[in-house]
Amino acid sequence: MTLAVPKMSSCADCPIRYNAVCSKCEPEELTQLEDTKYYRSYAAGRPIFFAGDPLEFVGSIVSGVASLTRTMPDGRVQMVGLLLPSDFMGRPHRNTIDCDVVAETDVMLCCFRRAPFERLIEETPHVGQRLLEMTLDELDAAREWMLVLGRKTAREKIASLLHMIATRMASLEPGDTAQTSFTLPITRETMANYLGLTIETVSRQMSSLKKDGLIAFDDRRDIRVPDLYALKSEAGEEA
Repeated sequence: MTLAVPKMSSCADCPIRYNAVCSKCEPEELTQLEDTKYYRSYAAGRPIFFAGDPLEFVGSIVSGVASLTRTMPDGRVQMVGLLLPSDFMGRPHRNTIDCDVVAETDVMLCCFRRAPFERLIEETPHVGQRLLEMTLDELDAAREWMLVLGRKTAREKIASLLHMIATRMASLEPGDTAQTSFTLPITRETMANYLGLTIETVSRQMSSLKKDGLIAFDDRRDIRVPDLYALKSEAGEEA
């Protein structure tokens, strides 16, 4: 099922306007983007792309969360990334996509037709500059995630993932930069797949973090973080 697309009168109404690929655009550049874009929405669980599909469009996640997965020849599946609001999906100058992309929650995309967008990168410096910045940030995040998967304990892995989602998904309370609340956008099963753990280990470590006061939840998906710095420290990072 494809969801109805919320109406936005202009880019100025977009909730990711100052974080997405268009964040550095001047008004006339936004006008050029407007000519190539359109919106699509996907219900939770619906595939957006399958690996090998023609890459007809690229775009930004406006709301929701999508997963990137790879399937090995013997059928084993590994999640290799999460796309959160403002993240860019797809690669210009590539004809196909190399991952399965699935909506983990209801997802809204701001899509750009690929060929016009590729021309726009060459003609509009601010779009190309911002896309390069986002690509380098993604590279840094991938290197950081190699550390998470390769060297951290199960507890540190869970804390790292929760801290990453908390800082990306939720706006901090005005005047208080230490605590936040958010709705966990993925299931325990998806967390286990992403982190290379079992579902039982994920649930056990979530309960342990709750017992120690690092997170709080009544509902399994509504998470409160009393102290983001403490959670980051628990993840094995310098707070």
